[in-house]
Order: sequence, then C-alpha cells, then structure tokens
Amino acid sequence: MDNYSKFYKYILLTVIIIFIIVLGAYYSNFDKKEVDTSIKKEDKIIKKQDKNVSGEENTFYVDIKGAVNNPGVYEVKKYSRVIDVINMAGGLKENADTSIINLSKRLTDEMCVIIYTVEELKKYKDKMLTVNEIKEELENDSIKTDNFNDANINNIDSDNTGNEIVYINQATKEELMTISGIGESKANSIIKYREENGPFEKIEDIMNVSGIGKSLYEKIKEFIAI
Repeated sequence: MDNYSKFYKYILLTVIIIFIIVLGAYYSNFDKKEVDTSIKKEDKIIKKQDKNVSGEENTFYVDIKGAVNNPGVYEVKKYSRVIDVINMAGGLKENADTSIINLSKRLTDEMCVIIYTVEELKKYKDKMLTVNEIKEELENDSIKTDNFNDANINNIDSDNTGNEIVYINQATKEELMTISGIGESKANSIIKYREENGPFEKIEDIMNVSGIGKSLYEKIKEFIAI
C-alpha cells in the first residue's frame, strides 16, 4: 500500500472518530436537556401543589371590626387565635374593652371578630349582668346590623358564682368574695386599696393589692372588670 492510500485512510479514520465523539456529545446533551426539562416540570407541579395547599388549606380570611387600629379583612394562618388577628390589625385602641372577648379562641374561615369599646359595654356593665347576659343582649342588638361577634366568650368554666363579671371598682366585700381565690382578707385589701388610691384604672392594677400576685391574677382576670 502506497503512502497516498495510507494518508487517506488515516484522514477517514480521524473523521469517523470525530463524528462518533460529536454524535455522542449531542445525545448526551439531549438526554440531559430531557432530564432537566422533566425536573423543571416536576418542580412546577410540586410548587403549584404547595401553593394550593398553602392557599386553600393553611390560610383563610377573617373580618375584624371595632376598636382596633386597622380594621378589615385579613388572611390568617391555620390555628391562629383572636389575639393574632388583633395584632395583625395594628393592636387595640386605647378605649378597647376585651373583658367579654375570648382572646385565645381559635379562628375559623369567614369569622367576624368585633372589639367593643369601653363606652359600648358600659350600659351593659352598669346593669351588673353576667357574661352570658351581656352576650345575649349584644346578640339581640346585633340583629339590627347582622354583625354577630364570633369572638365573644361562649361559656366560662370557673368557681365564680353564676359566672358573673365582678366590677372591682364598685363591688362590695361580699361580691369580691365570689371571685375564686379572693377571701375576706383579700376582699378587705381591695376595698382598702380603692379608698387609699382611688379606683383601679385597669384590671392589671389589682396586682398592686397586697396578697394578689401574678399567679392569682392570671386565674381571675377573665372574671373581673373595672
């Protein structure tokens, strides 16, 4: 075989090798694109499913009205409570009265939360009504506007006689003693504090009375008002 033929065979072999390498690289890249495309599609499906779960199952909407800084409709997370949507709405106004609101109540979809003012509840408290009686009168008044408050306290479990709210600025010794944990000595201390310092400005001030600490306050705070 002459050198000329050997040269052409060498060129042909080189071309074939290069062709095989290029073809292999092309199919390798093609398969990678197929995999990448498949992964991206799968990611999109997963993200869409996550979004659906987040939007439809893990969040819902609650309407909050009344004595909060920014009333309106808020999207809240599952397992949120009344206090959470109050905070989302900018917190309570200075004249808010939450004495008959269950701040720890779990929120549900389409729930309406109404935060009353001191002035709005005064006419009911002046009658010395129980919690349930105040709630009933509020609901009767709400029929006119169809604004039922889903955050009102429904039932209260307590040793407090009759489940009554005791107004610590007005209550007699006997009325104060109906509060679970308040005996004659503490009732006398509350009355003495009022006489020496004037009326309580907020229910937390009862902890200034000798013998009433934070632990007792936490047990009675739902059953006292000013």
